[in-house]
Amino acid sequence: MLTIKQITDDKEAIIRGLEKKHFKGAREAVEQVLAIDNKRKAAQAEVDALKAQVNQISKSIGGLMKEGKREEAEQAKAQVADIKQRSAELEGQMKAAEEERRQVLYTIPNVPYAEVPEGTCAEDNWVVKSNQKECVEGQDTVGNWTANPANGEAKLPHWELAKEYNLIDFDLGVKISGAGFPVYIGYGARLQRALINFFLDEARKAGYTEIMPPTVVNQASGYGTGQLPDKEGQMYHCEVDDLYLIPTAEVPVTNIYRDVILNESDLPIKNCAYTQCFRREAGSYGKDVRGLNRLHEFSKIEIVRIDTPEHSAESHKEMLAHVEGLLQKLELPYRILRLCGGDMSFTSAVCYDFEVYSEAQQRWLEVSSVSNFDTYQANRLQCRYRNADKKIQLAHTLNGSALALPRIVAALLENNQTAEGIRIPKALQPYMGTEYIPR
Repeated sequence: MLTIKQITDDKEAIIRGLEKKHFKGAREAVEQVLAIDNKRKAAQAEVDALKAQVNQISKSIGGLMKEGKREEAEQAKAQVADIKQRSAELEGQMKAAEEERRQVLYTIPNVPYAEVPEGTCAEDNWVVKSNQKECVEGQDTVGNWTANPANGEAKLPHWELAKEYNLIDFDLGVKISGAGFPVYIGYGARLQRALINFFLDEARKAGYTEIMPPTVVNQASGYGTGQLPDKEGQMYHCEVDDLYLIPTAEVPVTNIYRDVILNESDLPIKNCAYTQCFRREAGSYGKDVRGLNRLHEFSKIEIVRIDTPEHSAESHKEMLAHVEGLLQKLELPYRILRLCGGDMSFTSAVCYDFEVYSEAQQRWLEVSSVSNFDTYQANRLQCRYRNADKKIQLAHTLNGSALALPRIVAALLENNQTAEGIRIPKALQPYMGTEYIPR
């Protein structure tokens, strides 16, 4: 959530940033926030004036009593009571204005950083790095990307391989739960577990502390990280208990620090978590969501950082390097995108996506987003830290997938088909206990 200070310090810059993110009604929303805040300020000014008046009258009451002017003293007391009643009414108006302002701010997205490219959709994202070819920043957009790492041989898509090797049963998942809830079997289940353990071990080596959080959260947690109210329709809601199934471990792990004041010496905090994730994916259909491409339930390892404003950019670089290292060890063709303003999430200030290439589907599959949220989430969470000068200020929050399993599994199956079976990358073999998934 944007702070009122950000808006009042440079209203026009905030509006330009929101327009870069293609937020409709940016100026109207900002003006609405300022109008509500002006109402709050006016009420506050009147309350302050009334408090000064009460203090002045209260001081006179004792003197009037000493002088025997009891009637005047009683009138003064009645006047104080009237003023206090008016003050209470104004304080109620202030609280109402604060809540109204907060509700409007909840609907306004984060402002993108200056380095975020202009653009309206995924085609305008910049390809900033790839292990397939050299990239020219600002010239290689997704729309004009030409690198195709396919070797020209016919490849089976992962949903056919899953059936041939008896790895994943999509029909059985439909029987038990519904579409988008696959059942992993034998080597398919082993591959899931291998990837989870590999990703967690790599995160631990990089200094992340593992967390095992709940997979349901309350409404306050959803608001804290920005999934509510923006993504309410995409979350599974347990209405009786008013709890939400998490769409990502970002939600419970970041909310550990809700309403917490940290010490600067403790930062950056580095946590990781494996969880099942749940997304309704309402409106998703077609060939691009077939098989593992888009699921309602899936496994993911998330990395989360809490940092100072001065160091968060460096933390973001380290997180990007960590995710890239995972893809290199999995020997997958990948590219890294800097998302344009129109393709960024509601809460992020800058975001990079990682995509791997599917030889069978002949397209790129997103497997990770790594974002810096600046103070946006921290303001909603009231996640703060005390610096060396004992000043309390908002922290920066960052997170990223390291990694989400479904499309990684799809790419591993499709890109490693051999006569002996499906080849397992060397880094993953100790976790799988085999070099190949046999036919």
